[in-house]
Amino acid sequence: MLKKILIKYRRSLIVFTHLLLVTLSYWLAFCLRFDFNIPGFYWLIFIKTLPLAILIKMMVFHYQGIYYGLWRYVSIGDLWQIIKASSVSTAVFVFTVLFLNGFSRFPRSVFFLDWLLCVTLISGIRLVTRFFREQFRPLISTKKRRILIVGAGQAGVLMLNECRSNPTMDMSVMGFIDDDPLKKNQSIGGVKILGNRKDIPLVSEKNRIEEIILAIPSAKGEVVRDILKYCQIPYTKIKIIPGMDKILNGELLIKARSVEPDDLLGRETVKIDEEEVRGYIRNKKVLITGAGGSIGSEISRQLAKFSPREILLLDHNENEVYFLVVELKTKYPNIKFRTIIGDIKDVGLLKHVFSSYRPQVVFHAAAHKHVPLMEENPVSAVKNNVIASRNIIYASEHYKVERFIFISTDKAVNPVNVMGKSKRLVEMIIQAKAPKSKTKFMAVRFGNVLGSAGSVVPLFKRQIENGGPVTVTHPDARRYFMSIKEAVSLVLQAAAFGKGGEIFILDMGEQVKIVDIAHNLIVLSGLKMEKDISIKFIGLRKGEKLFEEILLHTEKEKVTKNEKIYITQPNSFDAAKLRLQIKELGRYANLMDAENTVRKLQEIVHN
Repeated sequence: MLKKILIKYRRSLIVFTHLLLVTLSYWLAFCLRFDFNIPGFYWLIFIKTLPLAILIKMMVFHYQGIYYGLWRYVSIGDLWQIIKASSVSTAVFVFTVLFLNGFSRFPRSVFFLDWLLCVTLISGIRLVTRFFREQFRPLISTKKRRILIVGAGQAGVLMLNECRSNPTMDMSVMGFIDDDPLKKNQSIGGVKILGNRKDIPLVSEKNRIEEIILAIPSAKGEVVRDILKYCQIPYTKIKIIPGMDKILNGELLIKARSVEPDDLLGRETVKIDEEEVRGYIRNKKVLITGAGGSIGSEISRQLAKFSPREILLLDHNENEVYFLVVELKTKYPNIKFRTIIGDIKDVGLLKHVFSSYRPQVVFHAAAHKHVPLMEENPVSAVKNNVIASRNIIYASEHYKVERFIFISTDKAVNPVNVMGKSKRLVEMIIQAKAPKSKTKFMAVRFGNVLGSAGSVVPLFKRQIENGGPVTVTHPDARRYFMSIKEAVSLVLQAAAFGKGGEIFILDMGEQVKIVDIAHNLIVLSGLKMEKDISIKFIGLRKGEKLFEEILLHTEKEKVTKNEKIYITQPNSFDAAKLRLQIKELGRYANLMDAENTVRKLQEIVHN
């Protein structure tokens, strides 16, 4: 009942409190001026000028917004606002007294004393409120989690303040870790900086740490991966603070979350020219093949933000498409979504889709992607990745699609496996078709997408859940990795640049050792290497490289307007010859002749 009354009359109570403080500060100013023995004459001056002082200060405080804001979250900004408001009100009061009566016999030191006392009292009541809330608030639980914050910068300080001001977080910060040697043994808000990243194991053991929070959102991937090496502490959870840009923009709360695979990359937020993307998407019909997959579904999500007229979601996986369209219709009720369940190898289906719905932009993401599986099933790779893609390309030209974007892979570069060769052959078809077509055909090439259904991360997680071992092909095997959102954002941007025939290459950064990803996922699971789980090297599988490349030996790259997107110089191909070669390749595939299918593929696509 009392709480409801306080809430209802909160603003009135705040104004009344300030009225008392303003009166008290003015009275104390006179008391201090006359050593608490105010002569009768000056009592009259006090009584006559008090209403004027109150009126001016209360009006200025209202104008400056002093009555608003929560006292329990008072900050330096709030204190500065109080100083400014008090200074303005004092200045107005001084000029008013001068204008009415002059300074004759008015104790001028009262002006300064009143200003000082007013700032002190109004700031002080806020600080006391915050102090009591943080130090003497009721405990939510009897035991708080003992946490260690890695990073004594802005994010770390915000996390400390949130732990103290938000009782529901139920955390007790035992210390900071920071690599800056000048910060060691210093303290922030009474919490000591206990050492650098190498001290994490010792500090954690000594302070019985239950949770480590990485508060370094701007750190690069190699820094995050290196810190995790020192976090091999059994039964200790590891969390991370999201990017400060998202916190400051209000997109996320200051709250630690579990470390995700994308955090291991530590790549910067991608910036794209949204107006350029909107220019070729707005009010257009867009077809996405492989819409239920990791890349296709993310393309759907990001495209919807640019107001297309309709998005056609084509995939043979009905469950993934079903859940995707439910999600999209909830988030974007004003956009029309059409689901098409079927196989891209079905020529009749393709004719129906293109003739009935007339898409203007096509994102072709459907493909078989697993290298070892395609080595065992080359006919399927050719039928799905090459023949079906060729049919979609031909249909796109015939039905006057404006823009066609093919999702390629770094495995198409100097390919040594069936999957890579099949993808490279589609690039060749596009470059052969583009010079004579009104449709802008282009390909976007990038490496592994971390966390996608076909990446190593789900496999490693499954193996860890089953108690191991985690299987890695080779200790030196390296791959390019990107996050799904980053890859798709750059795909959309690259598509805006395309004039026809280009192969765009996304900046993949440095290659990451697969064994490092396996090691970090084990650590993030709260397990210790060798003691709880082991890594087993099984050797490179057929068709696999030790590391990937991004350019063919004959290609040269140049930067586009976006520094994370490169473009290769188009190759020239004999379209008629290529068409005959693919026709023969398709004939072998239809006969299920795996040997000749592989031979012909190698003949067409040679390094």
